[in-house]
Amino acid sequence: MISFFKMSFSLVARNWLVYRKDFIANISPTIADPALTMLALGVGLGSYVQTVEGISYQQFLAPGLAVATALFTSFFESSYGFYVRMTYENIFKAMLTTPIGVHEIFWGEVFWVGLKGSVMVLGVTLVLCCLGLFENLYNLPLIILVGFFVAIPCGALGLIATALVHNINQFQTVYSFIIAPLYFLSGIFYPINQMNTVLKVIMSFFPLIHGVGLAQAVFWNKNILDAFLYHGPVLVFQSAVLCWLAYGLIKKKLIS
Repeated sequence: MISFFKMSFSLVARNWLVYRKDFIANISPTIADPALTMLALGVGLGSYVQTVEGISYQQFLAPGLAVATALFTSFFESSYGFYVRMTYENIFKAMLTTPIGVHEIFWGEVFWVGLKGSVMVLGVTLVLCCLGLFENLYNLPLIILVGFFVAIPCGALGLIATALVHNINQFQTVYSFIIAPLYFLSGIFYPINQMNTVLKVIMSFFPLIHGVGLAQAVFWNKNILDAFLYHGPVLVFQSAVLCWLAYGLIKKKLIS
């Protein structure tokens, strides 16, 4: 067990060493995109919307934008990033000649996207804190946990896509028909109680809508325990199922 964690986290360390070489360039889109969205929608459109569920539109928008960072960070890292390391750089082929096996490679990548997603969510949250959109600073550790809960299943979705695509261009299809709809239909931009019932049921099978629910509770400092008791087990279950599916598919891909 100790050797498993040691070898898995050696992948995390390797990915971090590569990532930090262009650290500013790597984090700039992650921070800039939510900030620009807040400027365009929160400030621009928000000036025409008085309140949403009793709060300003900026306050409503903030938690969803923060947690969506985990979706994009983990998906792109475990799809494009993993695919490049596997296909073009042959990183995993080299690793498999060492004591590191498929099990350690898979979980090392999962741990990496979980940690990266949670840190990126924290970074965006800190920016939103500067704008006065985070109610209680004592809740900041909870937003890290929310980011991790969302990044793991979303990262598993990316790994599933990696195992199924035949070339790197096909990720655009996955993004267009799965990731983009999750972003726009998970209660980030409008309350989910205004969503079509059938659509809401479909979205509940995916992680982001539950992450948004958790982030809203943490940002607004309302019903936090209830939110974690409801959305938390769902995200854990989704993570387990998606990671199980992803592991089986990635194992076949790596040893083929």
